[in-house]
Amino acid sequence: MNIQPIEFTAIIKQNGEMNAAYVEFPFSTEKLFSKKGQVKIKATFDNRVEYRGSLAKMKSDCHVLGLTQEVRKQLGKTFGDEVFVSLIEDKEERIVEIAEDIALVFNENPEVKVLFDKMSFTHKKEYIRWIEEAKKAETRENRKLKMIQMILEGKKGI
Repeated sequence: MNIQPIEFTAIIKQNGEMNAAYVEFPFSTEKLFSKKGQVKIKATFDNRVEYRGSLAKMKSDCHVLGLTQEVRKQLGKTFGDEVFVSLIEDKEERIVEIAEDIALVFNENPEVKVLFDKMSFTHKKEYIRWIEEAKKAETRENRKLKMIQMILEGKKGI
């Protein structure tokens, strides 16, 4: 089944005073996806930077798609710049790959694993990426312990 990507050009907008950016989705999600709320998508920006995220209604007339700092850095773009967007609905299950040493932490703390499993894909990904970005083994160990503590305290993300 060949699904045609939805393509458009948009201006990168700043979310208030924050270092957060988004583009407006210029079409009706209801017509295209039969959904009024959040729509999970796979996007490609400027035909080269891939991203999995969601179209969301953020107190706005239209749905918006966030551009992370990482995506903007890879594109070399910032607020006010134009970006070409190509996207399709993401129907694949979103699975976060968990390294063996992190899986061991969950095995030793089953209640933390239950809480982790209830989190959104994005929050799980943030925690795992935060641990895996540690350059030193000592930092990685400290972050694993900190993750357990943060999850038990009910913190959804980093």
